[in-house]
Amino acid sequence: MNLEEYKGVYVFAQQVDNIVNSIAFELIGKGKDLAADLGTEVTAVLVGSGVKDLADELAEYGADRVIVVDDPELKEYRTEPYAHALASVINKYKPEIFLVGATAIGRDLGPRVSARIHTGLTADCTQLDIGDFPLNPIPGKEQKHNQLLMTRPAFGGNTIATIACPDFRPQMATVRPGVMQKREKQAGVKANVEEFNPGFTPNNNYVEILEVVKAVSETVDIMDAKILVSGGRGMGGPENFKMLEDLAEVLGGTVSCSRAVVDAGWKPKDLQVGQTGKTVRPNVYFAIGISGAIQHLAGMEESDIIIAINKDETAPIFEVADFGLVGDLNKIVPALTEKLRAEMAHKN
Repeated sequence: MNLEEYKGVYVFAQQVDNIVNSIAFELIGKGKDLAADLGTEVTAVLVGSGVKDLADELAEYGADRVIVVDDPELKEYRTEPYAHALASVINKYKPEIFLVGATAIGRDLGPRVSARIHTGLTADCTQLDIGDFPLNPIPGKEQKHNQLLMTRPAFGGNTIATIACPDFRPQMATVRPGVMQKREKQAGVKANVEEFNPGFTPNNNYVEILEVVKAVSETVDIMDAKILVSGGRGMGGPENFKMLEDLAEVLGGTVSCSRAVVDAGWKPKDLQVGQTGKTVRPNVYFAIGISGAIQHLAGMEESDIIIAINKDETAPIFEVADFGLVGDLNKIVPALTEKLRAEMAHKN
């Protein structure tokens, strides 16, 4: 493998039902930073059926070029045709870096593609940088420059591992949604589109989709919420989340929770913040009855303002909180809700 042949930062622009997933814009945003360090450009790879019209939106978020793989076989996501599409793009265009969102689709697709083209894949990354590897020079071993340094939590979040792929290309990573920042949208930018179709011949690996059943959710995706009121084990029981719902209602926010709450069966998994849940970045994050284990902090420490309420003054959550209240949440939360309700009524 001639590593010099591989150039550019490529991202998989995931779309479902002709709607681009926000992870695509986050990857483009991070891709632009990596590309700047390498003196190269960002290419988005858009795969689907009748999706060419989505290319301009990718350009508005910073994609320098969009490769469109459009074929009727790609209408719904299926592992085999999508893996064939991406592997064919990589073999033809030879990207130096290829990023995929760690969504349900990305977690399925990324490993299949990396195995097919014989390169490494670092899963569920929370940080990406360009630098030297090994990080510190080792006598007698070559230190390679301009490597993609892929950082991910390991051992249940108890340590952080930085991984590189110095001998194979592309350097591939799946990236946790909500961690990278998308750029400001530049309305009206037109995409530099290149169409490519490697041809699709159905085989035994092409599953047949008999029916698509969409889950109907009453809740807002916590990753999109501007204000989150999050409860932990300290809430005491599922019935006590009513007070968090009241507080969230007054603030126009959304309720979320820690892993302990999900494990106890008090709240569904899609409301979980943390290492094994979702990474959130709201304007305001209330951590109520949450001790603040490292796994939870990994999912919310980028929040603009963190307000912690806990009876234990030594709880780790206070180390990251902008404002901390030590006391009984059963007294503090209802009082806070009433005070805010009165303020809102006064304003109106």
